[in-house]
Amino acid sequence: MNPRLPTLAADTPAALAGVTLTAKFSIGQVVRHRFRPFRGVIFDVDPTFNNSEEWWLSIPEQIRPHKDQPFYHLLAENEDSTYVAYVSEQNLLLDDSGQPVMHPQTTLIFESFNGQDYKLRPRISH
Repeated sequence: MNPRLPTLAADTPAALAGVTLTAKFSIGQVVRHRFRPFRGVIFDVDPTFNNSEEWWLSIPEQIRPHKDQPFYHLLAENEDSTYVAYVSEQNLLLDDSGQPVMHPQTTLIFESFNGQDYKLRPRISH
């Protein structure tokens, strides 16, 4: 088991059924959205959906992801701006461009980028 991948054994339906979920992506990895034109670096992971119902319902029903999967907090960027994104695991792909994310907050959370992923600053690690 990869020690960087968070194990998601919360009180989710899967965990209550005796299944331990493991996130596909880890903090510091650079990912891109499967359908929308943005990419970002993961700075936090929720075992399952943990946002407002209003946010959830704002997603068109035909593309709304299920809640019982990991959701990732990203320092995101597109051609026009930088922002924080909240994305379901099913909508993310590993970004293999080797390019750093240009979000201005990356240097607050991460200390370095090796062309593949970011390393957390020691004061933020747990």
